[in-house]
Amino acid sequence: MGINFDLTDLQAFRAVVELGNFRKAAEAISISQPALSRRIDKLESALGVPLFERTTRSVTLTTVGRVFARSAEQLLDDLDVALLGIRDVSSSRLGHVTIACVPSVAYYFLPNLIATYHRRFPRIRVKLLDASANEVLSAVINGEADFGVSFMGSQEPEIEFKMLLQERFVAACRRDHPLARKKRVTWNELYAHEYVSVDKTSGNRLLLDQALSAVAPRAPSVCETRHVTTMLGLVEAGLGVAAVPSMAMPGHDHPILTSVPLVEPVVNRRVGIVKRRGRALTPAAEEFHRMIIEAKRGRMASDA
Repeated sequence: MGINFDLTDLQAFRAVVELGNFRKAAEAISISQPALSRRIDKLESALGVPLFERTTRSVTLTTVGRVFARSAEQLLDDLDVALLGIRDVSSSRLGHVTIACVPSVAYYFLPNLIATYHRRFPRIRVKLLDASANEVLSAVINGEADFGVSFMGSQEPEIEFKMLLQERFVAACRRDHPLARKKRVTWNELYAHEYVSVDKTSGNRLLLDQALSAVAPRAPSVCETRHVTTMLGLVEAGLGVAAVPSMAMPGHDHPILTSVPLVEPVVNRRVGIVKRRGRALTPAAEEFHRMIIEAKRGRMASDA
């Protein structure tokens, strides 16, 4: 005996899952609330189990509903992938895209892109996971994110890494600091001053430890933090100087902070898109992925 539900029932189910409200879900897929309720009732009857726990104030998934939600989402995403190229499903569907990104890149690169994407596809929700490089890789590999933007992953067998840009590490300091007057700063000069650093859980720390094996700090850092953006706040407060990726620095017109290139050696990091190898992106994610590539091409053209 076949299962007696169809695609419109699954779409109604996903709308309620994503919006957590029957009225909003009905509006999102342009049907009446009673019609939406009938589709959910039909789906539950066909499966023989309740999918939602309903109260006057909230709608939550049952345990079985949470399991079914993952299968339904995958099924609808697979259908969208199959239809990609036949019609523009992204512009009309209710969906979501999840991007994992290291905070320094998220702050610099993604806000304007997310705003543009929302204007083009207002019905698609964007979720940004700003996390460490290791957490970005984990989110992509485990399927928690559609794709990521990070500086780690090029050596991972499960990951496809497409480089977007290469940036160097610079010395971040206050404009009234002695290093701010220099044209370039060696790592030994940097470590001669009080400095702040990222801790051992940071991908930047791993990268620097590998690149600077022959350069030993003269003293331990005065403070460790997990994220570069927090470290810059400590530098601004006068706690010390710091080595940061150039992308993390605020604009040249910042009233307090400035940066100086670090040399002996020059240390670079490669920033790119990380995707799970062999896994097709959903149309919503594919569109955002395309916009990132186009934005990078446009930036390179403007810099040429």
